[in-house]
Parts: sequence; structure tokens; C-alpha cells
Amino acid sequence: MRVVAAAATDIGRVREGNEDSFLMEEPLFAVADGMGGHRGGEVASRLALETLESVFRRGAGDLDEQVQEANRAVFERSMLDRRVAGMGTTLTAALVEGDRVRLAHVGDSRAYLLRHGELHQLTEDHTLVRRMVTEGEITEEEARVHPQRNVMTRAIGVDMWVDVDDLIVEVRAGDRLLLCTDGLTGMVPEGRIRDVLVETPDPQGAADRLVAEANQAGGVDNITVVVIDLHDDPPAGSEASAAAAGPSGTHRSTAGDGVPTTTDRAPVDRRSATRRPPIWATRARQAEAAGRVRLRRVRLRRVALLVAAVVAVVAIALVGIRVYVDRQWYVGVANGHVAVYRGIPAEIAGFQLHHVVVETTIPASQAEALALYRDLEQGITADDRAAADAIVEQIRRDVAARGGSSP
Repeated sequence: MRVVAAAATDIGRVREGNEDSFLMEEPLFAVADGMGGHRGGEVASRLALETLESVFRRGAGDLDEQVQEANRAVFERSMLDRRVAGMGTTLTAALVEGDRVRLAHVGDSRAYLLRHGELHQLTEDHTLVRRMVTEGEITEEEARVHPQRNVMTRAIGVDMWVDVDDLIVEVRAGDRLLLCTDGLTGMVPEGRIRDVLVETPDPQGAADRLVAEANQAGGVDNITVVVIDLHDDPPAGSEASAAAAGPSGTHRSTAGDGVPTTTDRAPVDRRSATRRPPIWATRARQAEAAGRVRLRRVRLRRVALLVAAVVAVVAIALVGIRVYVDRQWYVGVANGHVAVYRGIPAEIAGFQLHHVVVETTIPASQAEALALYRDLEQGITADDRAAADAIVEQIRRDVAARGGSSP
């Protein structure tokens, strides 16, 4: 199966930075939508895809395991760098394997298949409203306007391990795949997405048109689109085959920045590339060399085991701390306003053990003017998120009763 792919990404019309990232490493393609503030979101999505690309190139594990490596990289960075604490990202990846495509998916970015003019959503959003729809609590129409429609139940980098949706889709020549962040699907109806994909044969043109449609609809979020077309392999030696091949004879697909990626790489036989001992080496020298190699391997194995043990202990400790901190909630002050925090109002060695979840519009000065909330700056602890929200609502009512502004 020959692949022709293209990508486009845009900041949108509202956001100050682009927290989306995409990967074009044929036959692997992916999109990621970061979260955790501008800096955290940008770091999370970029780090996840850089890690995914690195482990894919090394051929380490299958796609699910490679996504787990990306998750671990984002989680560890979040734990060690207080500037991006609490960051995470979605990740939707597609690996083309001949007449099938393997998908790995976490979050609310999406993968679609266009076949014979019909658009099929292949992935399921890992969001609170999707769970509510599935359980019959709300309808599809209510989900589209629900105030918590962007609350995710699963994301890359939030925990040491993440549950990855892994599925295989049988494909055929003429199929078109779409990977996209919710900056597209939140603004453009699926019917219109289908129309653009059907009406625009060129993948780059289709990607650009979809981004333009999202911006015309308001562009309230970053928008990233990857369009992947699947074609029959032309007969070897034919003019079509020569036209499809790049300068080195490998098929190429156009990326969003005009940078080509390659596939059909020639397999490398690592055994034939191993250097043989020179023919004049004696058996004694060969045996001596083999002994030194075995000794080095034993030493390296011991060092590796020791390092692995130390890393495991540190990781367990970090996970324990993270689990405890993530279960704590309090109400405090952020940028002069009352805010809900996850974690505890403290820091260790300069590393903050909390991050803002919601910053309200209630002025902190008006709340602290009330005796009950005089210690707001130090934090008012709560048992859970619901209790924290209840405290905020009580502060809002008390401030309003005092004559202050409580938007």
C-alpha cells in the first residue's frame, strides 16, 4: 500500500500559543493536543511525539508500548520540572502496515476513516461527557454544549501508566484516514468534514481547507489535521512507480511544513554487518577476546541491574508522592482571585506540590476581608473536588452578601 500524506496546524483565533503537535514519520503518523497551560501543553505534546518517534525508530516494542514510553516521558518531566507540573496531552497515532492500520489512542483527539464517501469515527473520546452519553445520563445534543465537555478522563502524562485504546483497521486502496485534534471537531460538524475530504482530492489541500473551516467557525482552539491517502502500489519498474519514488527510490509523502518523509526502507541485516575477526587472528587471541567480551557483559549487566533498582525505588517513591498529592484539594489564591488547587499548599526543594485547576473571577481581597477567609492565602483544605467547589460557592455568596462583586 502506497501512502501519500499531508498535515496542517494553526494556532486558531483565540489562543496565544499552539499547544498541538503532529508527527509524520511514515509509516507512523500522530497528533497530540497538550494541556496544562501554554507552556505545559506545548511541552507535553511535543515531548510525547518526540519520544514516540524515537522509540519507533529504534523498533522498541509495538505501538501500544511505544505510546506507554511517551506517557512515561511526559509523566516524569511533569514530576521533575515544577514549571510544567500537572501537564498532559492527548495522543492519537496511526501505523500503516500494508493493508491494515494499527491505531493507538488516548484523549479526545480523533481518527476517522473515509471510504466510498462515508466518514466513520474510529476512536472514542475519553471525556466525561462521552462517559455520560454512554451511560445514558445525557444525549449527544446535550454533550455538544455541556459545560464540562472538555474534561478528559484519560490523558498522556497524568499517571505513570495509561490505558491505551489499541485497534486494527483493515484498509484498502482509495481509503483516506484523518487524524485531528478537537480544535477541528469542536468547530466543524462531521458532515462538513466529510464534504471537505470528499471534495478535495489533494491531501495537503484537504488539510488546509479543514483548518480554514475551523478558523472560519471561530477558531477557539488550536487546530491540527493529518490526512493520509492509501493507494495501490504501482507495478515495479513502471512509469507510475518511478514517478511515485523519490530521488533514492523511496516513496515520499508531503508533510505540513513541506518536509518529506520516507517509507519502504530497505531492511538491514544486522548479522551481515557484523565485523568478522581478521583472518590472521589465532584461536588463542579469539578466545581471549571472547573472554573479555563476556566479562564486560557481566559487568554491564550488574551495573544495569543496580541502576534499574535505584530507578525503581525512586520511581516508586515519586509515584507514592504523586498519588497522595493528587488526592488533595484546597481553595487558595491565584493571580489575585479565589482558585481551586489540586495538591497541597507546599513545596519541596523548590518543587511545588500543587497546581491550579480553576481560577475564578472572585477577587481574593474581597474574600480575605471576611474573617472566615482571612487565611485564604495559606489555603483552605477540602476532602475532594466537590468539597472545594462548595467552598468556592460559599465564598461567592458571602462576598455578594457583603456587597462585593461575585461574577
